[in-house]
Amino acid sequence: MKKVVVIGPESTGKSTLSDKLAVHFNTVWTPEYARKYLDELGRPYEQHDLWEIARGQLRLEDEKARQANRLLICDTDLYVLKVWSEHKYGQVDLRILEQIAARPYHLYLLTYIDIPWEEDPQREYPDPQMREYFYRIYRDIVVNAGVPWVDIRGGYEEREKAAIAAVNKLIL
Repeated sequence: MKKVVVIGPESTGKSTLSDKLAVHFNTVWTPEYARKYLDELGRPYEQHDLWEIARGQLRLEDEKARQANRLLICDTDLYVLKVWSEHKYGQVDLRILEQIAARPYHLYLLTYIDIPWEEDPQREYPDPQMREYFYRIYRDIVVNAGVPWVDIRGGYEEREKAAIAAVNKLIL
């Protein structure tokens, strides 16, 4: 099975794109577990919560992998938790880093910040400079991951076409 990760800053269409790709390729996608976790938390998250989110994300990914049709679309991976932990707390739980090293993926789709910000109580950085800052961090990650990656830009339709072409190249 091939695993494709949609990664990028907040509010860059990752969930929308993940859903569209899953429909197009007749498979399933793994949503971002952090949303559910934070909705149910009832307090601001703390650093130790990131490991719980990581564990939930991996469980969800494993469940969805059993349902997938040769291809699993992942709306995020643990690199996102690494980025948030480093940014907010200045360090990362070693268990998260171990899981990043242990989990292979086959393609990254890096979403750019060229679509409008959508307000959401779980989103923290609407400032365009911060969005660009996080984009550059994610770009550095995918460049150095040793896995093919594609920069996804433009409107929703343009993004979907570019992502479908990248996934086709991976699986065909």
